[in-house]
Amino acid sequence: MAIRPTNSEKSINPLLPPPSMTAEKGNAASCGKAQLSLFAGYSGQSPFLLDFLFLFLVSDEEEASPPSALPPGVGSRALERKDSEWSLGESPAAEEQDKQNANSQLSTLFVEKPQTGSVKVGENITFIAKVKAEDLLRKPTIKWFKGKWMDLASKAGKHLQLKETFERQTRMYTFEMQIIKAKENYAGNYRCEVTYKDKFDSCTFDLEVHESTGTTPNIDIRSAFKRSGDGQDDAGELDFSGLLKRREVKQQEEEPEVDVWELLKNANPNEYEKIAFQYGITDLRGMLKRLKRMRRVEKKSAAFAKILDPAYQVDKGGRVRFAVELADPKLEVKWYKNGQEIRPSTKYIFEHKGCERIMFINNCGLTDDSEYYVTAGDEKCSTELFVREPPVIVTKQLEDTNAYCGERVELECEVSEDDANVKWFKNGEEIIPGPRSRYRIKIEGKRHILIIEEATKADGAEYSVMTTGGQSSAKLNVDLKPLKILTPLTDQTVHLGKEIYLKCEISENLPGKWTKNGLPVQESDHLKIVHKGRIHKLVIANAVVEDEGDYVFAPDAYSVTLPAKVHVIDPPKIILDGLDADNTVTVIAGSKLRLEIPITGEPPPKAIWSRADKAITEGSGRIRAESYPDSSTLVIDVAERDDSGVYHINLKNEAGEAHANIKIKVVDIPDPPVAPNVTDVGDDWCIMTWEPPAYDGGSPILGYFIERKKKQSSRWMRLNFDLCKETTFEPKKMIEGVAYEVRIFAVNAIGISKPSMPSRPFVPLAVTSPPTLLTVDSVTDTTVTMKWRPPDQIGAAGLDGYVLEYCFEGSTSANQSDENGEAAYDLPAADWIVANTELIEKTKFTITGLPTDARIFVRVKAVNAAGASEPKYYSQPILVKEIIEPPKIRIPRHLKQTYIRRVGEAVNLVIPFQGKPRPELTWKKDGAEIDKNQINIRNSETDTIIFIRKAERSHSGKYDLQVKVEKFVETASIDIQIVDRPCPPQLVKIEDVWGENVALSWIPPKDDGNAAITGYTIQKADKKSMEWFTVIEHYHRTSATITELVIGNEYYFRVFAENICGLSEDATMTKESAVIAKDGKIYKNPVYEDFDFTEAPMFTQPLVNTYAVAGYNATLNCSVRGNPKPKITWMKNKVAIVDDPRYRMFSNQGVCTLEIRKPSPYDGGTYCCKAVNDLGMVEIECKLEVKGGLSFCRLLLQGVPPNIIDSYLRDLQSSNPEEY
Repeated sequence: MAIRPTNSEKSINPLLPPPSMTAEKGNAASCGKAQLSLFAGYSGQSPFLLDFLFLFLVSDEEEASPPSALPPGVGSRALERKDSEWSLGESPAAEEQDKQNANSQLSTLFVEKPQTGSVKVGENITFIAKVKAEDLLRKPTIKWFKGKWMDLASKAGKHLQLKETFERQTRMYTFEMQIIKAKENYAGNYRCEVTYKDKFDSCTFDLEVHESTGTTPNIDIRSAFKRSGDGQDDAGELDFSGLLKRREVKQQEEEPEVDVWELLKNANPNEYEKIAFQYGITDLRGMLKRLKRMRRVEKKSAAFAKILDPAYQVDKGGRVRFAVELADPKLEVKWYKNGQEIRPSTKYIFEHKGCERIMFINNCGLTDDSEYYVTAGDEKCSTELFVREPPVIVTKQLEDTNAYCGERVELECEVSEDDANVKWFKNGEEIIPGPRSRYRIKIEGKRHILIIEEATKADGAEYSVMTTGGQSSAKLNVDLKPLKILTPLTDQTVHLGKEIYLKCEISENLPGKWTKNGLPVQESDHLKIVHKGRIHKLVIANAVVEDEGDYVFAPDAYSVTLPAKVHVIDPPKIILDGLDADNTVTVIAGSKLRLEIPITGEPPPKAIWSRADKAITEGSGRIRAESYPDSSTLVIDVAERDDSGVYHINLKNEAGEAHANIKIKVVDIPDPPVAPNVTDVGDDWCIMTWEPPAYDGGSPILGYFIERKKKQSSRWMRLNFDLCKETTFEPKKMIEGVAYEVRIFAVNAIGISKPSMPSRPFVPLAVTSPPTLLTVDSVTDTTVTMKWRPPDQIGAAGLDGYVLEYCFEGSTSANQSDENGEAAYDLPAADWIVANTELIEKTKFTITGLPTDARIFVRVKAVNAAGASEPKYYSQPILVKEIIEPPKIRIPRHLKQTYIRRVGEAVNLVIPFQGKPRPELTWKKDGAEIDKNQINIRNSETDTIIFIRKAERSHSGKYDLQVKVEKFVETASIDIQIVDRPCPPQLVKIEDVWGENVALSWIPPKDDGNAAITGYTIQKADKKSMEWFTVIEHYHRTSATITELVIGNEYYFRVFAENICGLSEDATMTKESAVIAKDGKIYKNPVYEDFDFTEAPMFTQPLVNTYAVAGYNATLNCSVRGNPKPKITWMKNKVAIVDDPRYRMFSNQGVCTLEIRKPSPYDGGTYCCKAVNDLGMVEIECKLEVKGGLSFCRLLLQGVPPNIIDSYLRDLQSSNPEEY
């Protein structure tokens, strides 16, 4: 069972005496002797601490004996029993009073504090603390302590649990400490601390642990000091065996505890104070003495058989005996006190009994309280002697006292002895009198008086007096005299510049303090403070805005305050000194306007901005108001045109109102003008006009800037550097044939507007020449389709399109001819009807809605940016009646040769044709009708399509197409060849074997795949491995000699046939093998006849009809074979081409090429290639047509004679009337 000091013991005078002891002689129990060693080193210390430490040790041993009575002299400081827990201190009433005083202060964090509780051994108990979290941003920190320093957070386990919870609805933190299966040593004082930032709160509570069965017998402390012998040899030794309990020791599971003694024993001396602070050791010196004794016991001495006890204790005036036993009686023994040798005298008596050496000290006084040691040879042993005085008790207790502030207070008590050592305490803290102390202590014999001159409120407390044998306490209450307010302060509202006068009167003549808004008021020239008797005044001559506030007068020493509010007012004013005469503010559009208007008034007036009776609010809008104490601001973030107008500002406070109107004018650059119009165009000039912009930006238009650029460029060029005042301008120095655009900038005093939209592109050029070769394409009963050629001279302005016009015969009269010999007609503009409402870009157009059998005249005009060209007239009237057009088949160039496709590929041929009305078409294959289940035919008005989804060799043949329009018939033929891989050769045999050579021959395959055999591939294989290796590829003959074979090997050979589709799928292998013999054989060279390589010329690749584009090089190609090498001659229209720089002729490996440099329509015609050698001659022809004909003027400029040009044009028109 732990014996601990209560809260009240922390302030007990350590000079209180313990129960009296007498030096007696007897046999002390070993337990008592061991525990007595604890008191070594307590010389000069309080005997009360020895009593307390003694009780603590007895409780640790958990053995005690019941005493019969309390020792004399304990008094009010006697041991008190609380069930099974013993504590040394005040009575329970005084202890409760201390707890109430400690917890009387208001808690700043705790809502509910842990309360003192009791529990039986083995039961559980829970302590609860609650903290309100309304004003806390995070969880507070809480700590639980036992005693003074022991933090219980590190002790949590199966017997101690700490828990935290938080209730969101009530915002309450609940902290719990639960003790499980309590033990007797868990009893004691506990403390709970909670912290949050700079806030702190704590509370203390006790835990009492009762035994579950039976009661503990009373303990008589006097038995602890029973002497072991009275006047015997061992007198002076204390016997502690009387405190041992005479009961069975219960086997109880103990919690592992920290052994402080072991820590001190193994610790560095520098860490003693740290360990003492951590584990709550109040007397470190005594603990170290015990530690020193424990270490000394372990040391064995060679000189002493029995050494001195660690400590001895004797009452003042008593006798004490020190005894040692020597191992060798011949050793000389010397006794020392505080290092000085002791000589025999009436006070110090020495005795020798065999090996025992004894020293008696008679009539012990306080001077004998010191350290003693004895030497024997080179060794010594030491001990401590404690001399105790009789206790001083309080005979007359202190009494509770009430007083008023400023009065003299005396607290008086009496003690049992004159001039005794008495200590005074205030709330547990010792009062030390001195020159600067407000307390004075007066001693008159046994009377002790504490005097307080002019008591204050702070002197109210609990005062106590302590002696070595008792204490007494009393409460002092100091109150203030009641104070009456005769005249309170009154609130005032004062105009700016007027006087402020505050006056109050109280019942006492006391000084006081004036504060304004919580701050002390300092007297100055502006502010005067007057105190006359019970009257207090505060006067301010000229009130300013800063004088406004809450004034408070507080009399000294009283908590009474006299408040008053002073309000300074001033009518509002608007200061418009920074604006012009009519209060106009000009701002540029797009910029930010911040119009700050200074205002005055007290209290600060409320400013309201409005426009057209619509209030402008404060906030984050584009137009908003901002209020400040000394100004009001109108803010327009991005000024716009619509923001112009009159704005009204109104100020108002309790002193009056003020009004003002401000005109805001928003100016801006002008709007961009409308896109200019180009009214006239010349060779290098144009005339442009435009309209002024719709909005001039609030400032007059000063002029215009004009820019131009090329249409395909992005770089604009300024045309005038001086402002153009007019709305008409003539740009010059433009490049002929280049498209231009122009735009306008308007300028006012603010700046330059954005550019106008560009004008329509224009080209500073004249109109084009008339279109050419206007012909009739087709005629029906209601329509006429015309086509024409583009103008010869289009010009740099380009060509926008064409306009086709017609008129009926009868309204026309031919009166002139143009330079080309074509008839021209002078007709009024109203007689010509426009056939196309919009320009057309194509050179073909159909005039619809014509009456049948009518005759019309037709003309066409070319139109560009400069206007319409001169018209091109058709030479004669056109009868509106459908005519028969003979059929004509236009075979594509690639179909004029044999059309070859592989088996399985698709065949899709499109053959265009002409003819009106719609012709009849007939297809035949090899003279027979086509099976439409295998070949699909699709016909339209302009073409026919033959389609074979998956070609087979049976589809090969000659396909005849017949197109018939009434009695007119046109035919054409197409050769289609479907080819496949060939079959392998029929038979391969070995003709001869000699040396390293083998002669092979074979018969061509039966099926060549519908294509000529182009070669053979020969492979060989060794009979051993039968791995095939290619020997010869693309071989054209049916016999071959295989050389460089390995002697001694046996070979097989096989041959593949090859055509344009590839090798045959299989090969034909020799039936016999060829053995290359190792032995030499006589080889007989075969006789070969000379082969005749001569051959008449033959074209292996013919010329094909070709279309060329005028101005681009064209080539004609063919291949010829012959031996001797034939001579090649090129002819045009059966005229040999010789030394003409426009032609180049090449011949390489039988391929003949004729290159025509930049041909013109004049170069079109029939070209012939003739090959001649000694064995014969062969010719082949083709037609060359040059597209993009040249005009008469261009041919003439190229040096062509006029008669040839005219003949050429007539022939060209007659041969192809549909194209010209």
